[in-house]
Order: sequence, then C-alpha cells, then structure tokens
Amino acid sequence: MPGEETDLNELRREFQQKKKELANLRSKLNSINRDKEQIYRELKSFRDKYRSRQERIKVLKKERDEFTKQVKSLKGEREKFNKAVKEKAGKKKEVDQKKLKLLDKANFKGDPSALKRQIEGIETKLETEIMAFSKEQELRKQIKEFKSQLKELEKLGNVWKEINSASVDFSDMRKKAEEKHKNVQVIAEQSQEKHEMINKLYEEVKKFRNEEQPLGEKYSKLKVEYETSKKGVDKLQARVTVLSRLFKDEEEKSFKTKVKEKNAEVQDKLKKGKKLSTEDILAFQATKE
Repeated sequence: MPGEETDLNELRREFQQKKKELANLRSKLNSINRDKEQIYRELKSFRDKYRSRQERIKVLKKERDEFTKQVKSLKGEREKFNKAVKEKAGKKKEVDQKKLKLLDKANFKGDPSALKRQIEGIETKLETEIMAFSKEQELRKQIKEFKSQLKELEKLGNVWKEINSASVDFSDMRKKAEEKHKNVQVIAEQSQEKHEMINKLYEEVKKFRNEEQPLGEKYSKLKVEYETSKKGVDKLQARVTVLSRLFKDEEEKSFKTKVKEKNAEVQDKLKKGKKLSTEDILAFQATKE
C-alpha cells in the first residue's frame, strides 16, 4: 500500500542516517578511549615514580635515623672523654705547680748529678788537703747546703715521674677525645647527606604530584566523556539493530512473495506445456525448501 511504502522509505532513510551517526560516534568513542588510555599510562608512570621515591625515602630515613643514633651515642662518649681531659689537665697543672715549688725550694737549676760531683769533690778536698779551720767550716757548711738541695732534688725526681705520667695520661685522653669528635663529625655529615637526599626526593614527589594533578583531572573528564559517548553508541546501536531486523524481515517477506508469484507462473507454464527457464526451475525449487 502507498502509505506503508512511504513509512518504509522513511525508516530506510532513518536506518541509513543512524548507521552514519553510529559510525561517527564509534570513531569519536575510539578516539576518546585512546586519549583516555594514554593519560592513564602517563598517570601510571607518575605513580610508579612516586612509589619508587617513597620506597627510597623510607630506606634513607632508616639509614639517617641510624646515623643520628650513632651521633648521639658518640657525643655521649665524647663528653665523657672531654670530662676526663679536664680532670687530667687539672692533675697535670697540679703536678706542674708542685714541681715549681720544689725547684724554688731546691734553689738549684742544674743537673742533680753535677751537684753530687760537687759534694764529692768538696769531701775529697776536706780529706786530702790541709786548710784553715775557718775554711774547713765554710766547706762543711757548703756540703750541708748542697746535700739539702740534693735531697730536695731527689724529691723532684719523683715529681718528674708524676709529671711524665700526668702528661702521658693527658695526651692520651685528649687524643681519644679528638678521635671521638672526628667520628661525631663524620657520622653527622653522613646523616646530613641522607637528610638532604630525603629532602630532594620530597621535592621530586611534590613536583610529580603537581604534574599529576592536571592529568588526573583530564583523565576524569575523558572518562565521563567516554561513558556519555558509550551510552549514545549503545542507544544508537539498539535503534540500528531494530531497524536492521525490520528490514531483514521485510526482505524475507518480499522474497517469499516473489517466489510464490514466480511459482504460480511456473505452474501455469507446466499446465500449458511451455519450456521452463533456469530462473523458473530455481523458483520452483525454492518453494520446495
């Protein structure tokens, strides 16, 4: 009927139009998906970098904290040695003052062995030489003074031992204190290096986050756009599928009608004894199937 034919033509036009729209929308959807996946890969790259930095920061913090712990321990040891150095310095000063007092008391700045030789020389002179009584008394007085000095110098010998011992103790303790101080400086520098590396990595992480943010926003926007386009594709696909089935049914119906008409012609030819063409034979076979 004319009205039905008009409706069918309109549906065919709609079908062709919808197929074009579907093709364009699919192309757009694929383009959006490619862009979305590219952004996702870039985001994943940033997150991998971020994760690796965080893991490195964790390791460096552990190393830095261990160095800091060592520095604290070494500082404690250094303080003990510094305290001991002060004590040894005080002892050394005390012995030095004792030495000065004995030197002043002995009133002799030379070698004690020389003083012994002087005493022996005077004693030999008294035993072997004839001299005036006054001279003898003077020499004996001198011997007495020298012996008194020698006695004080003998005391000074013990003080020299104390001085040497105090000096050695002081030097040894000061050396140990200096070594601890150097150890503190070395470990502290290593700790500071780790700290600076951590700060540098934090700056990198901050940079990654700043660069990641616009990508994340773009990805979210593309994802929404993709979902919207996908719904449009699904909606168009559903309509195209309906129209496609409609035209398939219509074509099958039209084909069957034509076959029936052709079969009637074949039957008429058979009745009249006319020769059948190849087309007639195919149409006749179609009615049998």
